[in-house]
Amino acid sequence: MSETNWPVFWQRSAEAPRRRPDSSVESGWPGRWGPRDRSGQNSPDPAIIPIERRRGNAAHLKIGIVSLQPEEWDSLWRPAHFVELGLARRFPVVWVDPAREWREVLRPGPAGLRFRRPVPERALDVYTPPRHLPRLYRPDALRRTLERARLGQAVERLRRQGCERIVLYAWRPDCLERVDLVAHDLLVYHVIDEYSYAPDDPPTPERERRMIRRADQVILHSPGLVEKKGGIAPEKTAFVPNGVPFSRFAADAPEPPELRGIPRPRIGYVGAFKRQMDWTIVRNLVAGHPEWHWVFVGEWLESHTDLAPVRSWLEARPNVHFAGCVPADRLGEFPFHFDVGVLPYVEDGYTKYIYPLKLHEYLAAGLPAVGTPIRTLRDFAGEIRLARTAGEWEAAIEAALGPDQRSPEAVTRRRAVAKAHDWDRLVDGIAEMIEDRLARKLAATD
Repeated sequence: MSETNWPVFWQRSAEAPRRRPDSSVESGWPGRWGPRDRSGQNSPDPAIIPIERRRGNAAHLKIGIVSLQPEEWDSLWRPAHFVELGLARRFPVVWVDPAREWREVLRPGPAGLRFRRPVPERALDVYTPPRHLPRLYRPDALRRTLERARLGQAVERLRRQGCERIVLYAWRPDCLERVDLVAHDLLVYHVIDEYSYAPDDPPTPERERRMIRRADQVILHSPGLVEKKGGIAPEKTAFVPNGVPFSRFAADAPEPPELRGIPRPRIGYVGAFKRQMDWTIVRNLVAGHPEWHWVFVGEWLESHTDLAPVRSWLEARPNVHFAGCVPADRLGEFPFHFDVGVLPYVEDGYTKYIYPLKLHEYLAAGLPAVGTPIRTLRDFAGEIRLARTAGEWEAAIEAALGPDQRSPEAVTRRRAVAKAHDWDRLVDGIAEMIEDRLARKLAATD
């Protein structure tokens, strides 16, 4: 298959070295992908190349999207929130919240609403399954009946808006059994994680392989995922990186009240606090540099109870500050008032597949950043500093605190990279991809 026919947003350099296949990488993948210029170095403004636009039969059809994911709309914002809200600028979208388990339904409390109020100025609706359609695990026939009814209500919402073609947009491999329960015209599978979450990098399970083969369009969001799963169905797979709401993070924001009174320099982290972070490095830096004030914006993952000692130790340090979990529309206020942003991950068989949202958030703010050299961050070595040992981290942060690191030229360079990853730009490409796939599928059935 030629590269010109590959539906990607990222162009592989002809000079980029090919990766050696191993047991965890699907054969058939055409090589190493990443933001490279013709010299083989990281481009300061990697071009995002949209797929060829074939409007065809899809141009005049009313497309509606049903979003299937495990998170509620009101949960911490993840890529699914940005993508689906962006798609709602082009198509009606119904976000299907997970149904509550039957035990929860029996507890006293307000009944679930069938549809929440649409997001202002958007076509997105959030479907909250009602009490009489709870989640069951058995008997299997009843479980499937309830699931079919929930999906049917979501689709009916789109039909009432005049949608003629239904697109199921799935975010997890376990959606595979759900796609057979409702009629649809296109299936998109968007992969944003290695769902084994295992540090030893097991092979792709058969269920996910079936989901990839079943989907009409597959989207992989990190170079590591591309290298591992891109060869399963390369003719319908695209790489779309994570993005950033650029204007929100690039704006000059007033200092948020959570940061007032915290001395500088401020070493900032935005995101969930989880075991995939290198807490040994963090503790060494906190203890070794009491003059650096660490600011953590986010929340501890409840399931990661093994981090309780780390949390207690950090909360007792006078140079560590927890700002709490803030709404998504306020996150852009924080990096602008940091001095260095950090991405301190362990290196293992799981983190090689992640694509941190905070990467482009830091860059959009013009913020110097330091990160562990996991697979995704290595492609941005020209824009952020990479460090592995405690000594390397110490030197990298000290260099990032240099006065030249916040020069207008340095800020402009970082923001150029982030702007190329603006969610609006990326999602417009996804919308074109959906139309393209649908048009070709309809043409094949004519």
